[in-house]
Amino acid sequence: MKLFIKNMVSNRCLLIVKSELDKFGFHYRNLVYGEVEVEEDVGSDILNRLNVELNRSGLALIHDNRSILIEKIKVCVIDLIHYQDTQLKINFSDYLSEKLNYDYTYLANIFSENLGITIEHFLLNHRIERVKELLVYDELNITEIAYKMHYSSAAHLSNQFKKMTGMTPSHYKHLKLKRRTPIENI
Repeated sequence: MKLFIKNMVSNRCLLIVKSELDKFGFHYRNLVYGEVEVEEDVGSDILNRLNVELNRSGLALIHDNRSILIEKIKVCVIDLIHYQDTQLKINFSDYLSEKLNYDYTYLANIFSENLGITIEHFLLNHRIERVKELLVYDELNITEIAYKMHYSSAAHLSNQFKKMTGMTPSHYKHLKLKRRTPIENI
């Protein structure tokens, strides 16, 4: 039985879900962002109790196909921006269509209808949040971050960062109190 889980987008989330599944005594395989396959057929009362426990950590079981598809889109974006260093060889819309086996226009319409934001804007928000994270680490300069995040130049990164945050990357880097948003809240 496959379970789909909302907001399961980080290693911390994987650990929380694993812990909850262990508490319930589930045997599972294929625990990945947004979903897990349990070997048992699980009744609705147990699923409701599991959902209550997951809700305590900001996670939730999802059942309807639209919500599952939206969560899969979010997981693809988050995985691409936060966990992969390779640059796509194709444009993002083709990548998403191939990965989820749906037409991109259909995916974009469902996403924006339900979340009130375009996939592109969601992607950009995550890209900027990842840049903030790299700035806070202070291991790379702006040019290196631009290269790592596949911007055409440091100037392009700086312009987009300022447009999205209202400050330059160097100004953000020197703030005493960094304003970062957790991945699941973007």
